[in-house]
Amino acid sequence: MIFVNSVRMARRRGPRSLSAPLRISSAAAATAALAIAAVLLLAGGRDDADSAPHSLAAIPVTVGLDARRPGRPVQRRFLGLSFELAALPRISAYANSGNLVGLLRSLGPGVLRFGGVSADTQVAWVDRRTPVPPWATATVTPSDLRRLGRLAARSGWRVLLTIGVLHYEPIAAAREAAAAKAALGPRLAAIEIGNEPDAYASHHFRSLPWTYAQYDAEVTGYRRAIASAAHGIRLAGPGVSGSQIFQTWGPGEAAAQRPWLLTGHHYPLGCHQVPPPSIQRLLSPEIRMLEAQSLRRFMTVSRSSSIPFRLDEVNSVSCGGTAGISNTFAAALWATGYIAQAMAAGVAGINFQGNPANCRGYSPLCAPTPARLARGVLGVQPEWYALLLARHLLGSRPVHAYVVSSGAPNLVVRAFEAGDGTLRVVIVDEDPLTAAPAAVKLHTGRRYRSMTVLALSAPSTTAGTGVRLGGRSVARDGSWSEPSAAAKRASRPGSISVTVAPSTAVLLTLPSSG
Repeated sequence: MIFVNSVRMARRRGPRSLSAPLRISSAAAATAALAIAAVLLLAGGRDDADSAPHSLAAIPVTVGLDARRPGRPVQRRFLGLSFELAALPRISAYANSGNLVGLLRSLGPGVLRFGGVSADTQVAWVDRRTPVPPWATATVTPSDLRRLGRLAARSGWRVLLTIGVLHYEPIAAAREAAAAKAALGPRLAAIEIGNEPDAYASHHFRSLPWTYAQYDAEVTGYRRAIASAAHGIRLAGPGVSGSQIFQTWGPGEAAAQRPWLLTGHHYPLGCHQVPPPSIQRLLSPEIRMLEAQSLRRFMTVSRSSSIPFRLDEVNSVSCGGTAGISNTFAAALWATGYIAQAMAAGVAGINFQGNPANCRGYSPLCAPTPARLARGVLGVQPEWYALLLARHLLGSRPVHAYVVSSGAPNLVVRAFEAGDGTLRVVIVDEDPLTAAPAAVKLHTGRRYRSMTVLALSAPSTTAGTGVRLGGRSVARDGSWSEPSAAAKRASRPGSISVTVAPSTAVLLTLPSSG
C-alpha cells in the first residue's frame, strides 16, 4: 500500500477524484532554496537564457499516493495513430519501404485508424464488380488492403477501418468489409461506419431532423449487408465529433447496435474559435478542466453499457491543426498530460490524427519533402515524443493521487502501478519558461527508495525541433533508445523529491523494494 499524505497548510485542499485533473491551487508562494542545476538536469540541459531566472525559488508541491483501489490496467494497444482514409493507399505502400514499420514498432503494439472526413466525401471502394462512382476523387482497392495487411503484420499493429455511409451504398460497403477481412484477418480490429455522422446535417449532407435514429437505420442496413458478405466482423462507433453529442448518440449506439467498441473524437481547440487558438490556451488549467469533464461524459456511457470506449481521433486544433501550435513542443506537453489523463479515466485507447504530407499542422509523423514522402522516409514531430513516453505506462494500473501545494505551478500529475509493484508518475509542468520550477515531494511509503527520471524537454514551447526524451532524439530510421544510466536519486524514508522545470514533462520510475 502507498502512503496517503496529509499536509496542514494555510489553505488546505482535499483529495481530488481520479477522473479530475490533478492541478495545483493558487496560494501565496513559499520559498525553497534549490539549485538551478537540478532544474537544468531534468529539463535536458536547456541554456540559461531559455530557463527560469535563477532568482526564482522553486515552488514546493506535495503529492500523496494511494494504491488501495487501482483502476483497470491500461490496455497494451492503448496507443494509436489516425489518418484520413484517402491516405490509406500511400500509407499501405510503406509496408516494404521507408521507416514507418520501425516507427510503429518503437511504440509497441497499437492501432492504426483510417477515417476522417475523406471517408465519407472523397473515397470510394473499387473492385472488379464495383466501378468508381461519379462523386469519388480517391479510391481504395483490394491491392491497397493487401499492402495494408503486410504493414499490419510487419509492425504488429491492428487496423480500425472506416467505411463511408454518406453516400449510402451498402453493397459496396459489404464488398469492402469482406475484402478487409480477407486481407487483414485477425489484424482487422473493427469496422467503423461513417465519420462524425452527427455533423452530416450541419454540413448539408442530410436534411433535418437528423438524429441518431436516422443514422441507426443506415448503420443497420450496412451491417446486414456486411454480415451477408463476411461473418464475424466487429463494429465500432458512432465516431462522433465530441463528448457532448456522444451523451445522446453513445447510448443509442450502445443499445441499438451493441458495438464491440464505442468511439468518439476530441479536439481541445477549434480552428474557427474566437479568440483564435493559442499555446497559452492549449496549456491552460481551463482546458484540462474541460477535458476532464469531456472524459467523464465518454466514460459514463462506456461504464453504463459495459462497452469499452476509444478516442479514435484526437489532436490539438481542429481542421488539420494550426502552425505554430500543433507542430510545436507545446502540443507534446499537452499530449503527454492528456494521454495520462485518458489512461487514468479508463479509456481503452487513443489515436492521434495526422497527415504525413503536412508538417505544419498536427501530425506525429510527416515527411518534410515530397521526395521523402514518396520514399516513406518520415520524420517525427514533437507529439511523437509524448507517445514514446506514454509507452512506459502500458499495462499498468492508475492509482489515486492527492496534490497539495503552497504555490501555483501549472502541473498535471498522474500515477500508475505496474504488476511487479513498480510505480510510475507522470508530471507535466505547463507553465511558461519564465515561471519558477516546481519542487515536488512524493510521499510514497517505504516500498520505494530510489527512482529514475526520464525527462521530455525542448528549447521552448514554440520549438518545432530540438525535442529530447531522456536527452535523446529519435533516429532517422525511427528508433529511439532509452538511456542506460538515467539519473538515480536516493530517497528519505517514505518520500522522494524531484525538481521539475517549467515547460517540461518527466516520467518518474520507482521500483518496489518488496
